[in-house]
Amino acid sequence: MSLLRTNKVANAQKMFFKTLLLFFLFRFCDSRDTITWNQEQLKDDGGVLVSKQSKLELCFFSPGNSSNWYVGIWYSQTRVSNKTVVWVANRNNPINDTSGVLKINRYGELVLYAYNKESTPIWSTNVSRSVQNVNISTLSAQLLDTGNLVVFQDDNNENFLWQSFDHPIDTLIPGMKVGVNWKTGKESVLTSWKSQDDPAIGDSTLRLYPNQIASPEIFMYKGLSKYSRSLGPSPSVVTNQEETYYLMDDTNAITRATVIDSVHKRFTWDDGGLQWKEEYS
Repeated sequence: MSLLRTNKVANAQKMFFKTLLLFFLFRFCDSRDTITWNQEQLKDDGGVLVSKQSKLELCFFSPGNSSNWYVGIWYSQTRVSNKTVVWVANRNNPINDTSGVLKINRYGELVLYAYNKESTPIWSTNVSRSVQNVNISTLSAQLLDTGNLVVFQDDNNENFLWQSFDHPIDTLIPGMKVGVNWKTGKESVLTSWKSQDDPAIGDSTLRLYPNQIASPEIFMYKGLSKYSRSLGPSPSVVTNQEETYYLMDDTNAITRATVIDSVHKRFTWDDGGLQWKEEYS
């Protein structure tokens, strides 16, 4: 009887320590949504940033049959079972081996280096002119649950220097814009991947044409030529003195719009069928 009781106590202790270990492991994963200056960095050794509610992830990846490596953002497997990349940092400048390091440098830039080659950045946010009077020790890069990677300049995460939502690749998710900022002159467009194995800039571009006479319209370009256009004005187009842009509706569903081979498609994730359901093309 005492032996049985001893075994029960031992099993209970093992269960307690396993639960405690899992608790700390999950706390570590949940809190790993931020890269801070001179403290945290992301290496191509399995390191990953996970947004606070585990909705999206940022990590190094190699698409399809490619041997090149990129930094990308995709939905976590707790939400979407197949890896769907929605943003790529170094789409035109891949790393040809597993030696990437993503960090914030002393100039306040989020920079991607090849390991031991920090004199030549592979990719950078290039915001050094904006941080001349900012304490770089307060800088951080955080992956938000919206899928936006943001470089903040203060501890309160209120003022940002750069965000990935201003630099869409081939995919639009709620919160991203396609259009023109009249104050900065910057235009945000969607451009297709070169191929399934190569996220470099392809030849299909989705662009908002800010017509000064009629309502703005959305055009698909193939190369430099207009290829197709939307069927009239969109209710999701916003225009004012500062900017004109197309914004995806923010719904409870997981949805995305993507440019693929001169076609603009919108998908919604189907939890029941565990696949992307095409809404329009």
